[in-house]
Amino acid sequence: MANTQGPQGHHDPAGSTQMFRAFVDEAAPQARQQQAAPAGPRVGLIVGVVVAVIVVAAVAWLAFK
Repeated sequence: MANTQGPQGHHDPAGSTQMFRAFVDEAAPQARQQQAAPAGPRVGLIVGVVVAVIVVAAVAWLAFK
């Protein structure tokens, strides 16, 4: 199943290709977690919209008072 031949056809006793694949497969979930982390800008946008609505409501309330 696993091919332990190097690029020149030499036997790879350390299995460095398999170790590299295991490293890449292990690092992939961490990369996905980092992509999911930037929820900060979304929260900032929501807070900004809420503040804008409150300001517009306060201005309208003062205008019609």
